[in-house]
Amino acid sequence: MHKSYQSILPTHNKLLQKRWDNTYYNEHRRKVYTAAPMVDTRAPPTYMHLHLKLKKLQLEEERLATIERDNRILLEKMSYIMRTRGRVDNRNNYEYKSLNKEKRARELLRVTKENQAILQRITLRQPEYSAKKWQQIWDEEQKFIDNISHYPKDWWLRKEPSMLKKRGKERTSISQGKDKGRHVSPMAQEREETPKEEPSTVKEKEPERNKTPAEEPSTVKEKERKEVKKEEEKKEVKKEEKEEDSEESTVKE
Repeated sequence: MHKSYQSILPTHNKLLQKRWDNTYYNEHRRKVYTAAPMVDTRAPPTYMHLHLKLKKLQLEEERLATIERDNRILLEKMSYIMRTRGRVDNRNNYEYKSLNKEKRARELLRVTKENQAILQRITLRQPEYSAKKWQQIWDEEQKFIDNISHYPKDWWLRKEPSMLKKRGKERTSISQGKDKGRHVSPMAQEREETPKEEPSTVKEKEPERNKTPAEEPSTVKEKERKEVKKEEEKKEVKKEEKEEDSEESTVKE
């Protein structure tokens, strides 16, 4: 009894119930196995005419065949030329003939004649205005303007000599003013103030000097020192004058 089929629902025949249950179960399994999905997840179908383009391959083969044929023909021609002289004729005896050459030549001749006639009329034409007369009028007007104006034409060129004289006077005045401001020794002042004696007077005084008694050595040394100082002062004055002249030249520039 324990090995017999145990049905879920009550039945009067267990063998028949077992067969029915097995058929129902097999039908269910078949339906589950053959059930179609709601979403199609399969790969798209592939078409051979898109991957393998036979027409393109055919055209490529034809192109290569024509190239091969042309190369073969060219090679045959080259080999024939190398074996023989080639019989190449490169002469061209054709002469270019224009149908309207004469008409174009006549038109060019007509245009050149017209241009020459226009040029002749322009060259023979007398001017309506006189440039010489205009120049004379301009010169007269310039003279009137120079007479009326306070500063005539090229006035700075006319005043150059007078300006140079004024500048020379200014230089002397500036140098004198600087000499006044500079300290000068009393010996130099006496030398500038005392007038120069004539040679006749000097000769007359020479015997008087000889008559004077012999001077002391101290007085002689003092005189020598004074003369040296005078020479140094003269050199300084000359240097200052040169510096002033150089400064004035730089200012003018």
